[in-house]
Amino acid sequence: MKHINVQKVILNTIAVAGLIGVAVLAPNALQVVKQFTPKKKKWTRETYYMNDSIENLLEKGLIEKVRKGNTEFIKLTKKGGELSARYELGDLEIEKPKKWDKKWRVIIFDISENKKSLRDLLRLNLNRLGFVKLQNSVWVFPYECEELIFLLKTKFFIDSDVLYMEVNRIENEKWLKEFFGLN
Repeated sequence: MKHINVQKVILNTIAVAGLIGVAVLAPNALQVVKQFTPKKKKWTRETYYMNDSIENLLEKGLIEKVRKGNTEFIKLTKKGGELSARYELGDLEIEKPKKWDKKWRVIIFDISENKKSLRDLLRLNLNRLGFVKLQNSVWVFPYECEELIFLLKTKFFIDSDVLYMEVNRIENEKWLKEFFGLN
């Protein structure tokens, strides 16, 4: 049987559905929150794991309970959103065309020290996606990736801190061409 990361599923479901969407798109999530009450009569293994995972997420500050009228909802905290983004971004890849258009994509960022974890997360993702570091805050890639960079900027709330450029030439670019196999 394949192991499922229940916490990852919960975080990503809430991230996609949002607070209101959880009630509409995943009614079972609301039932799970209700299962915290001592009125629960029958505990299945799945119920136990789901409740345990939600308790862990609450304790870690990744989700929080919100009451709207008589209904309890769960929603992501900022910390939970960041973790969900890490999970989601782990599945991203950049499509590489058969022929290079001879343009470099340069990412420059100036992210303040109080957002150090986001800065490190951005560097980690750029590296994982295949970008090459020219300097600590300057990264380069040979293929179109503007939409992906927009997604990263949006997910990490760093839109004004990151600049995306397409350039025709980089000084001493021969080593970059060799690195990316573009000769």
